[in-house]
Amino acid sequence: MRVESGLLAGVLLLEPKVFGDTRGFFYESYNRKAFAQATGLDVEFVQDNHSRSSKNVLRGLHYQRRQPQGKLVRVTAGEIWDVVVDLRRSSASFGRWTGATLSADSRRMLWVPAGFAHGFLVLSEHAEVQYKTTDYYAPEHERSLLWNDPALAISWPLAGEPLMTDKDRRGKPLAVADTFD
Repeated sequence: MRVESGLLAGVLLLEPKVFGDTRGFFYESYNRKAFAQATGLDVEFVQDNHSRSSKNVLRGLHYQRRQPQGKLVRVTAGEIWDVVVDLRRSSASFGRWTGATLSADSRRMLWVPAGFAHGFLVLSEHAEVQYKTTDYYAPEHERSLLWNDPALAISWPLAGEPLMTDKDRRGKPLAVADTFD
């Protein structure tokens, strides 16, 4: 597994080793031992999530104030623009964002540590996103950061208005959002 760091403190872009031939391909999408060796992190995942979305759907930017979740995100069909925002006030990169294109073709994955807001925009006709989390979903602690907050100036590669939930449209700007120490 190849690991790229330097996006934001703690955020990692992972590229698994893929074995392919005329029949197709094979790769381990997750192996706890290999993940720990490649990243230096020994995390326990407790939940797997899977979403399917249409083109121009924007999900996020989500986080849980209590029971914060680390996420290992991958795309199994289609392509997305994946974005994370550092919400840890003690971090040198607090309030900064980074984004990466993830696709079924590239097989790259994004490690999002706890303390970050996470969201994505679907670039292909459809996309299926799967992610492992280090804590359980707790709707009472879920928050949404405003996806188009001018203070963040996220460069979403949008074609018109995104398709979103009302909850996500009403996300809070960074200046008044619940953050982490």
